[in-house]
Amino acid sequence: MGTIVPRKRADGSVGYTAQIRIKRGGRVVHSEAETFERDAAARAWMKKREAELAQPGALDPKPEIKDPLLSEIITQYNTEKLKEHGKTKTQVLKTIQESRLGGLRGSQIGSKELVEWVRDELDATPQTRGNYVAHLSSVFVVTRPAWGYPLDPQAMSDAKIVMKKLGLISRSKERNRRPTLAELDKIMAHYEAMQKRGRAIVPMNHIILFAIFSTRRQEEITRIAGADLDADHKEVIVRDMKNPGEKIGNDVRTTLTPEALRLIQLQPETKGSIWPYNAESISTSFRKACDFLGIEDLHFHDLRHDGISRLFELGWNIPQVAQVSGHKSWSSLKRYTHIRQSGDKYAGWSWRTKILDSD
Repeated sequence: MGTIVPRKRADGSVGYTAQIRIKRGGRVVHSEAETFERDAAARAWMKKREAELAQPGALDPKPEIKDPLLSEIITQYNTEKLKEHGKTKTQVLKTIQESRLGGLRGSQIGSKELVEWVRDELDATPQTRGNYVAHLSSVFVVTRPAWGYPLDPQAMSDAKIVMKKLGLISRSKERNRRPTLAELDKIMAHYEAMQKRGRAIVPMNHIILFAIFSTRRQEEITRIAGADLDADHKEVIVRDMKNPGEKIGNDVRTTLTPEALRLIQLQPETKGSIWPYNAESISTSFRKACDFLGIEDLHFHDLRHDGISRLFELGWNIPQVAQVSGHKSWSSLKRYTHIRQSGDKYAGWSWRTKILDSD
């Protein structure tokens, strides 16, 4: 079935080409060859391959491997995924579908193509690029084992290493900004004045305090429903809590601090949404207030940082704080921890007393 053919090379050395040719019904159905430096190596390879080819089914026609475009793979990923994507991931994957990378087939995408896509097409900060790569990575992880398409997750892993070394991607920058009591005094007085003038639709003073004492994000605050409150056990279910893996459907039971529970109880409606307002409007209102008051570089999200740091300053341990914040790991929780003192920063603060002790 096989033959060894010595061939003299241009440099005078001899190579040994092992040739295997199989015929069925008078026609060649399989042919292959390999060249070796020694006759013994050529014979050993030929013997091994002949044994392999003699196995049942070895020469049967191989099924055609489907190799769709990346844009088509993403469409299938979106369709078959049971949990709905968040708004950011949906937009990121749509952008990738419409990019040059989306027009390549899975087998055409290696680490080189991924690096070139990030470097040449993503005109964004390394942090934003990192988010794009993270969302695309989730597609790479499931494609081959789920559907058998030739999209190589190792190529993504190799590309990430290169991107990090070249500074093309990075994690989001950690903030350590916390509001001072003086800054909060200005903000609270600003919103109280707006309320007295009848210009306050959203009860921002209550929401600001709740963000601090509950450590909740603005989106999570607006999703809290009265039905999810367990006042007896001082707990509330936070719907669609953000985490590195999933967001939609990630419902987490969290502990309420006494102050956070009191703020919920002060609200007029506890059957439907406790704070039935638009999360983006809350963030925008806070930013505009800070701009008006001359308070620099303070974001609504920094209130969450302040609330988490406060719990550690009170002497709470990591598991206790995580039960309030909803974090699943210390590596994630520590990004929000910036201890500045010992004891309660808000003890005796006039706005805390004024609002929490009101009827």
